[in-house]
Amino acid sequence: MVTLSDFQRIGVGLVGFGIFFILFGMLLYFDSVLLAFGNILFLSGLVFIIGFRRTFTFFFQRQKMKGSSFFLGGLLIVLMRWPLLGMLLEAYGFITLFRSAWTQSVAGEVRKTPIKP
Repeated sequence: MVTLSDFQRIGVGLVGFGIFFILFGMLLYFDSVLLAFGNILFLSGLVFIIGFRRTFTFFFQRQKMKGSSFFLGGLLIVLMRWPLLGMLLEAYGFITLFRSAWTQSVAGEVRKTPIKP
């Protein structure tokens, strides 16, 4: 079992509420206020979970600059009340940021799968 500090527990709650507001905003035909609130909660929760320095270094690594710029640019566009375009940019940035983590986890699961000859 993973032990979490109080700040990390708060961060998990903020990330959970952020995801809820993002999904609820998308359900209500891309309500820009809910999407912006969800994005802010998600990012602040991420800072609480892994810390400010680690969050900053994650988003501003040289190989992740393309994904980070699309994600943060999409966040700014959502805040400027263009929710559909902003969420599309955020989705592309999110996929670009976490592409390597997804391929590593999928490859690990495929290796664990038993294969019958």
